[in-house]
Amino acid sequence: MKFSGAAKFFSGLAGSKSSAPATEAFPLLPLRELVLFPNTVLPVFITYKAGICAIDEALRRERRLFAACVRNMETGETYPAGTVANIVQHLKLPDNSYRAVLQGEYRATIDASAQRQEVALVKVSPIGAAEGEDYPVIINALMRSVQKSFSQYAGFTRKVSAETLVAIEKSERAEHMANIICNSISLKPEKKAELLSIADARERLEALLETIEIENEIFGIQKNISGNVRNRMEKIHREYILREQLKEINKELGKDTSIDEFADLERAIENRNPGEEVLLKARKELARLRKLQPLSPESGVIRTYLEWLADLPWSEASDDVTDLARAERILNEDHYAMKKAKERIIEFIAVHNLLRNEEETNREAAREAEDHGMMRRGAQDFSVKGPILCFVGPPGAGKTSLGKSIARCLGRKFVRMSLGGVRDEAEIRGHRKTYVGALPGRIIQSMRKAGSVNPVFLLDEIDKMAGDFRGDPASALLEVLDPEQNATFMDHYLEVPYDLSKTLFITTANSLHTIPYPLLDRMEIIDIPGYGENEKLAIAKQFLAPRQLAENGLKDAKIVFKDETIREIIRHWTMESGVRSLEREIARCTRRLARYAVEKGFGAPDSGVGGEAGLDSGASTGVAKRKKLSEFKKTVKIADLEKLLNRRKYKDDVVFKEAHIGVSYGLAWTETGGAMLPVETVCFPGSGELIITGNLGDVMKESGRIALSYIRSIQPKYKFKQNIAKTDFHIHVPEGAIPKDGPSAGITLASSLLSSLRQIPPKPRVAMTGELTLTGRALPIGGLKEKLLAAIRNGMEMALIPAGNKEDWEDLDKDIHASLSVVFIENAEDAFRALFNEDA
Repeated sequence: MKFSGAAKFFSGLAGSKSSAPATEAFPLLPLRELVLFPNTVLPVFITYKAGICAIDEALRRERRLFAACVRNMETGETYPAGTVANIVQHLKLPDNSYRAVLQGEYRATIDASAQRQEVALVKVSPIGAAEGEDYPVIINALMRSVQKSFSQYAGFTRKVSAETLVAIEKSERAEHMANIICNSISLKPEKKAELLSIADARERLEALLETIEIENEIFGIQKNISGNVRNRMEKIHREYILREQLKEINKELGKDTSIDEFADLERAIENRNPGEEVLLKARKELARLRKLQPLSPESGVIRTYLEWLADLPWSEASDDVTDLARAERILNEDHYAMKKAKERIIEFIAVHNLLRNEEETNREAAREAEDHGMMRRGAQDFSVKGPILCFVGPPGAGKTSLGKSIARCLGRKFVRMSLGGVRDEAEIRGHRKTYVGALPGRIIQSMRKAGSVNPVFLLDEIDKMAGDFRGDPASALLEVLDPEQNATFMDHYLEVPYDLSKTLFITTANSLHTIPYPLLDRMEIIDIPGYGENEKLAIAKQFLAPRQLAENGLKDAKIVFKDETIREIIRHWTMESGVRSLEREIARCTRRLARYAVEKGFGAPDSGVGGEAGLDSGASTGVAKRKKLSEFKKTVKIADLEKLLNRRKYKDDVVFKEAHIGVSYGLAWTETGGAMLPVETVCFPGSGELIITGNLGDVMKESGRIALSYIRSIQPKYKFKQNIAKTDFHIHVPEGAIPKDGPSAGITLASSLLSSLRQIPPKPRVAMTGELTLTGRALPIGGLKEKLLAAIRNGMEMALIPAGNKEDWEDLDKDIHASLSVVFIENAEDAFRALFNEDA
């Protein structure tokens, strides 16, 4: 069976007007996702029970029914507005479903409904559409606007038939035209149902016009977007074709085709003079790049890779300065003390100087041999391999700034890479090109930044690295920091070896304990110890104070920090092995002085009367004529510190001035320098139990048990006030919030236990350190200078140190020797004799 289209009905429907009764009952046909309009035909396929029953009932009632769109698919509820329709054609299929063609007659709304068996019968009222008797001009204008907009819509969609357009153009009634357009336009069912329900002709045309205009605007935007994309693609394709044609034309003419960007990129890589392996890799990638479309993702990856090869320094090197006197002068200008580190750098420059002279001699001999026609082996490259130096010391000791000074005295570029918190191996070796956004590791990135193959490369905070599921960066550094391997360092991104052997690597760390041994074994350890009081005084006068005066605008002022003033700051406003806090406090002083200078009227080029500046913060700021800053004078004295720095930060409250029973003072080493470790012991009747408190680690708790066992073993030599077998001991180390661990407190713990048992106080202001064994030997310890500096800071007068550290003591500075008297002990009994002023 063939269904007739909408076009054949338009001519018959256009001039006819359905005579709608006032109220009439019809079977209700719920249409799913469809809306039927008057003056149109709609082919439908009915497979659901409510629709089949409605058509059966309509065929018994003169083939007429009421068709309404379903609003809710779950409940079967329809919109109240629908269309009274006539079944023009129908075909019942074997499964009882219907194929039918409905012809819309007039719009109506449901007044009442009743259920008869399986059929819903509804009484409807026609929707009266006035034809504009009151405003015919407005209706005609709206009809023309709708016709124009719909013609534009038909041009966008190209889905509206010519017969439909002709019928709309010839339509003279608003109701008729609106029905045909609503049926032809592609809208959601709810929007069509809304247009169907509007009774007033003017309102309906306005709503229809607005809807069509919105659709036209959407189509226009889509067309512009599609056009832009199409034009861009056509342009790229056209450029590609023209470029290929130009290549072929140049080939036919025999012209040089090296002017293209690929040749420029290849020439840039060759100018860097990389190795043969790098050139082969670059040419292979260039050949792949030439075959790819410019906008393909792989093309961008290869282009970026080749640009990295072209930007990296493969043979460019800085000329080393081999003047030993100049290097020594620069190191002394930038840093105070650091004798071992400076000697190592001078040694490196001296070796480099000798090898450079030997290299020049061999080259001269090679040239002479060539002049005489002799075959001679080419001169060997005698460039010294870059050593791996590791500066270990407390914070603020100048490790990082020493790296900059080394670069300056060698005349090399300087790059710094912080390793603190690095957990990803790819940070060192990079990602492979197959990953999106892949880049080389930070080693290669820093080499590109340096622009030479022999920079001074500082790896800062190497002890702060950690590994997780992304790999172990410390293991990735093994190849970087091995002079025998780093000549062929392989970055995952580059995939070709890169020579790092000429780079001078310098690493810094606060502690060696967290550095893996294989990595530590590849480095030359240089200790950067903390500073004594005299060293801090010299650093403050030569470096810190002048720098802070310049940074705070007081370079031209005549400001003097007296020696005793700086010592007072060191003792009562800082507690560190380095000088970072000292510089911070001096900066606070200079900022306060800068404020006073401005309040006093200094700081302008105008001449005036200068004088000694006071510290009165209430000085007038309304000075009419400002004075020269060079006339601002101030000598900072101890009495001024309370006003400049407020009250003291540190007081001598850790150490008792007088002797106390059971109290001894140990010395500890930390990553931030040395620290005082007071140990307090009390004993009371019990069963021989040992209680240890103060947030101590396992090693230190073991030292306490060893000390008690040793004291028990020497009981016959000393007169104890209590029976040690029936006495409990409580050892406490104050500042329990701070973790403490290590074996070097053994002598201190034993002395405190012995003092408590004998009820004899040890000599006051005596500090001690040393690991205790069960037989009473005092084993040597590490970090001697930091520990002794902590003893000096806390006002100790004597220190007991193991005899095994005698050589370390002799290497220390004279100011430490002058500040402390030292007793070398072979065993615990030597310590007891020094503490209790009696023989064993």
